[in-house]
Parts: sequence; C-alpha cells; structure tokens
Amino acid sequence: MRCGILIPLLILFVLTQTTTAAEKPNIIFFLVDDMGWQETSVPFHTQVTELNRRYRTPNMEKLAADGVKFTQAYASAVCSPSRISALTGMNVARHGVTNWTLQRDKGPDGRHPTLTLPEWPLNGFSPSSGIPRTVSGTTLPQLLRAAGYRTIHVGKAHFGAISTPGENPLNLGFDINIAGHAAGGPGSYWGEKNFSGKWRGAEAHWDVPGLEAYHGKDVFLTEALTLEAVKAVEQSVADRKPFYLYMSHYAVHAPWEKDMRFYQKYIDQGLKPAEATLASMIEGMDKSLGDLRTALKRLGVADNTIIVFLSDNGSPAECPPNLPLRGHKLNPYEGGVRVPMLAYWPGVTAPGTTNALPVVIDDIFPTLLDMGNIEWSKKVSQTVDGISLAPELRQSGTLENNRPIVWHFPNNYSGQGPFSALRAGPWKLIYFHATQKYELYNLDADIGEKVNLADKEPTQTATLARQLGQLLRARGALMPTVSKTGALVPYPGP
Repeated sequence: MRCGILIPLLILFVLTQTTTAAEKPNIIFFLVDDMGWQETSVPFHTQVTELNRRYRTPNMEKLAADGVKFTQAYASAVCSPSRISALTGMNVARHGVTNWTLQRDKGPDGRHPTLTLPEWPLNGFSPSSGIPRTVSGTTLPQLLRAAGYRTIHVGKAHFGAISTPGENPLNLGFDINIAGHAAGGPGSYWGEKNFSGKWRGAEAHWDVPGLEAYHGKDVFLTEALTLEAVKAVEQSVADRKPFYLYMSHYAVHAPWEKDMRFYQKYIDQGLKPAEATLASMIEGMDKSLGDLRTALKRLGVADNTIIVFLSDNGSPAECPPNLPLRGHKLNPYEGGVRVPMLAYWPGVTAPGTTNALPVVIDDIFPTLLDMGNIEWSKKVSQTVDGISLAPELRQSGTLENNRPIVWHFPNNYSGQGPFSALRAGPWKLIYFHATQKYELYNLDADIGEKVNLADKEPTQTATLARQLGQLLRARGALMPTVSKTGALVPYPGP
C-alpha cells in the first residue's frame, strides 16, 4: 500500500521537475573576442566579400540558417566596455569603463599631447560600490540565478582589475567559473605551454587559470574551454537545472597562435602564415559552436536552448581589413564597432531571417532576461540603456529603426585619441575631443565612411551633435580637460 502511494508521488515529482525545467529555456551567450564583421563565411554585407570566401565557419552558417542574422549589430570599440555593457545593460557612456582594465589603480592610457584624460573607473566593474574607481550594479547572471538558473562562466572574464572583487566571475552572480580572471587575453593558446606566455617573456598575470588538467597536452585553448563547457552543461541537464552558459572565448584575441587542427589547409589554400594562423583560430572557434550544439542535441535540450552569438569589438589593426568597412578595433569607424551577431530562439525565430535593425551589445542584458521570461525592471540598481530585442525576434520590424546608439572613448590608447559618436538611422556622427571637430557619414550610401558630410550637411550635423550631447549629459559621461586651460572639453552640440 505504501509502495503504491509512493510510486505515483515519485512520478508526479519527476513530471513537475521536467515541466519546471521546460518552462525556463536554457540560454547560451556565445561571445567571441576581437572577431571582425567579415571574419566568417557568413556574409553580413549585402555582397560576399574576400574574407567571407577565405574563412570557414560552417557552424555559424548553420546557426544563421536556423535563426536571425543581424547585419547592423554594434559593440564598443574595445573589450572591457562591451563586456560590462552586456553584464549590466548600461551604455559605455553611463558605466564609464571606457578602456580595457587589468592592473589595479593603473590604466592603459598614454599621455595625450593637448588633453588631460578624466579619472574613469579603471578598476572596472565591482559587485559593490566600496572599491575606488569602479562601477557597480545588478548583473545579468545575478538575475538569472535568482530566477533558478545555474550560471556558468567559461573563458575570458575581463570585468575587473587584478586584486579587486570584479576580477572573479563568482563574485558577479556566476555559480561556476572556468578560466575567467582579470586578464583580457591568454598567455598562450597551447596546452603544451600550459596556456602561459612565460616561454616568450610574458608576465604571469596573462596565464589562464583553472585548466591544469590540460597542461602539457596537445590541446588548443578553445577546445579545452569547449570540453569544460560541455561538462558543465551535462551536469546541469543531469541535475534538471536550467542553465545560462556565458561561453566567452579568448579567441580570436592575440597572441595569434596556430590551431594545428586547421592551420595546414589554409597554408595549402595559399594564405601567408599569419593569415593562416588567424583563419585556423576562427575555424576553431566555429568548431566550438558546433560542438556545443551537438552536445545539446545529444542531451535532448537543443529545442529548449537559446543561442546568441556576438563579438565584443572589431578586428585589430594587425589583422586583414574588414572591407568594405573602414577602421579597426579602437576606432569609432564601422570596422571598430560593427560586429557579427546571430540569434536562435527555438520555436520563435523564423529560420534564415536577416534583420537590418541597428542593435548594440547593451541590448543583451534585457533581451536574455526577457527571453527567459524574467521580470527584471524593478530588481536592478542601475539605469538600463539597452532595449529588449525579444519582440524583434518574435516578429521582425516591431522596434524603432532610428533609435540613437552612443559610443564614448575619452581615452588615449595605441594611437586612438578621445572621441564620442552617435548612430541614428542611416547617420553616423563622430566628435573628436582634441579638435572638437565632427565627421558625418550616411551609412546607407557610404558604408565605408569615405565621404565626410559634416560641412555639406550642417543642419544634420548640428541636430545629431545636439542629440549626442544631450545623451552624454544624461548618462554622466566623463570628458577630458584641455591641458593648457584646465577647461572641460565641451559636450557636442550647443
């Protein structure tokens, strides 16, 4: 009799657990480092380009065929700002971490010949406001964990400086941290080198932590991270726990090192060694995407797992130019900020869809929460600038096409001086702080930003400058000062 009662109760418990898990979609945010808009066989331009023909990313092709390709997706021009925007939903002008972070209380900026740079939060993000020169807020993984998700961080973190709480993803709402720390790049991608750059004189803080099981082995970092991510997903499925996987690859950031699984075929294709090295790293990243999707199918959760693919900024100057785009990482031009983005929401996104809506990495925060059906607006301590793309993923064309997108870089690094920029509709305005001059481009007519229309379109320039200035003021954007006078560089516009 007792057994007869327990069996139905057990069945009811299992069904309840299964139903609960099914109500919450698993979420994978697949973020690539330094991947340019054209560094894929998926054409994000209206025409297939030389780089599209050079690189092989079949799993990106499959993801695009299953979901939505965003052809005008944006990030900041450098890594830490983008990552904190995704973490918090704040635009870079609001959170203020406008350059990359590493050493505590020490930024990477060089001296500017005419400007004194502002005291920006160079220690990055912190879970509390007690750490000097940091920004704090409620994080995406905190909200997901509170809603019942197991939150998994794999790969590059780069949220906070060394010896601050923000360097450890476990302090930011993640239940699991695999290989994430303060550094924005790996010492090495090679397991034989223990993922350390000490053999070539690199400092120890670049060493990738937590992957000792792969030390001394013939395994590429991208592959090791993928293997660990699959293990974490397997455990979550076994525990009947919905998961958020932040698959944050170090690839394809420097140091550029051969992924020997793919390198030789690019040499045979006629590429130079440096070109073949980058191509091999891109294909290795793409294999990671495919391996994760294969694991999802094997585990029976592919139809309940959302995947969003994005890069954190454009391709560096050392890499082939992402034509027809102008510029590269750090620049305000499209080559520095326009990035590849794909989204797959099983049962919701229409297969093979292309979406030309301008979107930005700030949108990741509200979008993933809305896709997870999580009420978040009253639970955050910061102002969220991003907007949810969930309505757009459900039905293309539902969001406004000309909403303003803002970039802000009051810094001076690697030849790039301070700037602010605004995208609104087809128009792109760039304001250079040192000269207080403008450049204006119509991206619909001139995606390569070759023709500066600032003088020919004074009314449009003035309108956008006023709008950019208003947004920078509203977000508390920090500005440099003129060294000779001590006066702040004025916001753009009147």
